[in-house]
Amino acid sequence: MIRFYNGRVLSFTNGTEITNDEVWTDGGSICYVGPQKAAMPQFEREIDLKGDLLLPGFKNAHTHSAMTFLRSMADDMPLDRWLNEQVFPREAKLSPDMLYVMTKLAIMEYLSSGITSSFDMYFHNDAYVKANVDAGFRTVICGALNNFDRDITALEREYLHFNNCHELISYRLGFHAEYTTSLERMEYVASLTQKYKAPMFVHSSETKGEVQGCIERHGVTPTVLFDKLGMYDYGGGGFHCVYMSDEDIDIFKRRKLCVVLNPASNLKLASGIAPVTRFLSEGIDLAIGTDGAASNNALDFFREMYLVTALAKCRESDASVCDANKVLEMACVGGAKAMGIIDCDCIAAGKKADMTVINLHRPNMHPINNISKNIVYAGSKENVRLTMVNGRILYENGEFFIGEDAGKLYAEADKISEAVR
Repeated sequence: MIRFYNGRVLSFTNGTEITNDEVWTDGGSICYVGPQKAAMPQFEREIDLKGDLLLPGFKNAHTHSAMTFLRSMADDMPLDRWLNEQVFPREAKLSPDMLYVMTKLAIMEYLSSGITSSFDMYFHNDAYVKANVDAGFRTVICGALNNFDRDITALEREYLHFNNCHELISYRLGFHAEYTTSLERMEYVASLTQKYKAPMFVHSSETKGEVQGCIERHGVTPTVLFDKLGMYDYGGGGFHCVYMSDEDIDIFKRRKLCVVLNPASNLKLASGIAPVTRFLSEGIDLAIGTDGAASNNALDFFREMYLVTALAKCRESDASVCDANKVLEMACVGGAKAMGIIDCDCIAAGKKADMTVINLHRPNMHPINNISKNIVYAGSKENVRLTMVNGRILYENGEFFIGEDAGKLYAEADKISEAVR
């Protein structure tokens, strides 16, 4: 058992209310939240928070972890050229062993940003799962079917296998995007959502060109196409969703779908700014993702949170929209809902012990006027003191505890980068 005491707790069980409760963990779960008790059990470790803040970890609800191998190698291009000239040719050189290393590098960056789980879409999933399990990190895999896959039935096999292989691993149906996937293959994905009554996620409406191309090919927008195929009958959502028609938004509202926002990537690729305020007014569920390090190039959740609210204000020319407390909720609770890890959404007895400690003893956290808003507007990775996943401390005070030396991983990552140039 581990005891967190003498600090502040933002549990998300009552909005962004902050309490002075203690939090105890037992194995992978939270076993107690409340005031100090007279009779105390034997703890493996007692952590004095010294006034710092404990909150549920951030959920990176859209990423391509192993794309760290392309960080700052494929820049300053529009999305179509970026994919076809830089990304796809180099991805063809990426082996499972390479992907393992680059995934672990991403996990380190997630942990130092207070992220406790990821929603990842990529390939070589056996190697990807091994990297996460070896590191002790929680992840949800999203299916990435596209026209490059030789065997489309692998999607179903992965869905069944990875949803039953390890407590840290789960899997959601999905495919890459309309513009990389034939109608026949999309119909296959739809058949699986019907067979398993399962939600489905996909890159959707990221650029104007993508939407226009879909209309030219199929006569409708991507969202309308997916809905007509029956892909959204059991929920799910879309990554990016920058260019959404009224009909698209109505489908998301009616189907109770989730939009995963990726502001930094959308800005860097000049894709546009998602209509966040409209989504909020329609009651659409929102989560936040970093996208991959090839398009971002950082896996920094503080930057993503700031951009979600700042860009919404700029888009609407209204500084009052997109309250920072709502953005923090998207980061912690909304991501858990999108990813289907609802036992990781808050700090309460019986929930998973996926938490992060924010160091409030830094200049950017003072004066302490409004802690939750300060995290979004002024917070940075320097404020992450500790990150715990499934009851294990994987990052603390700048050190990583993921079963491998950080320096060794950096050296291996540099060699991989050279090999794929």
